[in-house]
Amino acid sequence: MAVGLTIRTVSIFALVALLAGCAAPTSAGPAAPTTAPPAVPVAAGHRTPSPSATAAPPPPVSYPATGGNRWHTAAAEPAHPGGTGRLLRYRVTVEQDIQGLAVTAFAAEVTRTLTDPGGWTAPGTLRLRRVGPGQPVDFTVYLATPGTRDRLCGDVRDGYTSCRNGDQVVLNVARWMKGVPSYGADLAGYRRYMVNHEVGHRLGHGHELCPGRGRPAPVMQQQTLGLHGCTVNPLPYLNGRRYAGRSGAYDDPIPAPERGWSG
Repeated sequence: MAVGLTIRTVSIFALVALLAGCAAPTSAGPAAPTTAPPAVPVAAGHRTPSPSATAAPPPPVSYPATGGNRWHTAAAEPAHPGGTGRLLRYRVTVEQDIQGLAVTAFAAEVTRTLTDPGGWTAPGTLRLRRVGPGQPVDFTVYLATPGTRDRLCGDVRDGYTSCRNGDQVVLNVARWMKGVPSYGADLAGYRRYMVNHEVGHRLGHGHELCPGRGRPAPVMQQQTLGLHGCTVNPLPYLNGRRYAGRSGAYDDPIPAPERGWSG
């Protein structure tokens, strides 16, 4: 009996092994190797933080109606290969009363706009380079509170738009943070328009008119105040060519001056 039981037990094990080898293949293809990948060493007591633990939200931006006309100045941009076009050096500053908006972040956005392939340097006859504190400069880009905007622009009390006054390119922080109602593009697109429009004035360009309903607005059109049938456009060069309209400006009303803001 012991021998028969042993033979029967061996037969059962053999049948199980045979059936296990006939399982239907999965649709995932060949099985992955069973060798485990090498473990990444982790220092004792170290825990990998989750993305939610490392991505802190940016601080809210706030500013008064009028600041104290004191400034944070951005460092120079990293060195890059020189070209053959005329060089203009610019400085970027943020009024100190503007809280939650780092001068480094603002300067980086200004520089990205001015070096865009559709920007003012597109034809290769002009170079724009950001310089730091104490370096020779041809113009300064200010991010100013609404009241300081009026002081720097030296025009009528406005508090709403941006301007260029001599070598001062003044961007109103209220427009930088809020854009304009019903503009037709996101805030990033409006900011690009702001920079290119006001720097365009520093480069000698005046205001221009919409060339036709449904066509892109010239960057030198006062798109902040109205599009007059055109569509939004933040760039001076489209498809490699300078895009412009007839010289002129519309008699659009300027909205009320901006107050302080806390985001």
